[in-house]
Amino acid sequence: MIDIVASGVLFDMDGTLVDSTSVVEGAWGRFGAQHDLAPSTILAFSHGRQTIDTVQHFLPDLDPAEQRRLADALVADEVENTHGIIEIPGAAAFVRRLTAAGVPVALVTSAPRDLALNRMRAAGVDVPTVVVTSEDVEHGKPHPDGYVRGAALLGLRADECVAFEDAPAGLQSAVASGATTVVVGELDHDVTVGLARVRGYDGIEVTAEPPVFRLRG
Repeated sequence: MIDIVASGVLFDMDGTLVDSTSVVEGAWGRFGAQHDLAPSTILAFSHGRQTIDTVQHFLPDLDPAEQRRLADALVADEVENTHGIIEIPGAAAFVRRLTAAGVPVALVTSAPRDLALNRMRAAGVDVPTVVVTSEDVEHGKPHPDGYVRGAALLGLRADECVAFEDAPAGLQSAVASGATTVVVGELDHDVTVGLARVRGYDGIEVTAEPPVFRLRG
């Protein structure tokens, strides 16, 4: 159950609005095979983080130019591959309800812009007017920069917003920004303790009373 009053909504993308599990696991599985790394270990670290941060973490001794080349190749592969991408249950309708109610909404993702837009469209989820991607921040998640920037672009402070996230790095980012943070899905982690949780968005009511709105469900 959630009952939250806020002035804006900040959404992560992968695992929060969009289920791209098959694409992500395939890309990192191939990367792991090429570099003798266990895919499960890579996935445990990479979820919610920028691709370059993951490459640097697992291949720290590579020349920075080669790290960037590998990251760019991974992203290019994922941009073109949208097969099997679907929405998190109720996500598309929930975003439409928020928009119809006049609630300010931003997407805050660790993905590059082209990748984010392709996945949102493939899943049938409307792209908010405000989109913050990896190109827009100096420090990726778990740093709070993305959520702070997303709120600012809505004309708000992060602590006036509610953030929906599913991964440890993203949840750390949202909490650090000051946003009221909601866990999406089943993650059990130290950072989820005490946070509200939803498994999907069906049944969440949106009541708008500008300059705030209320989510109940």
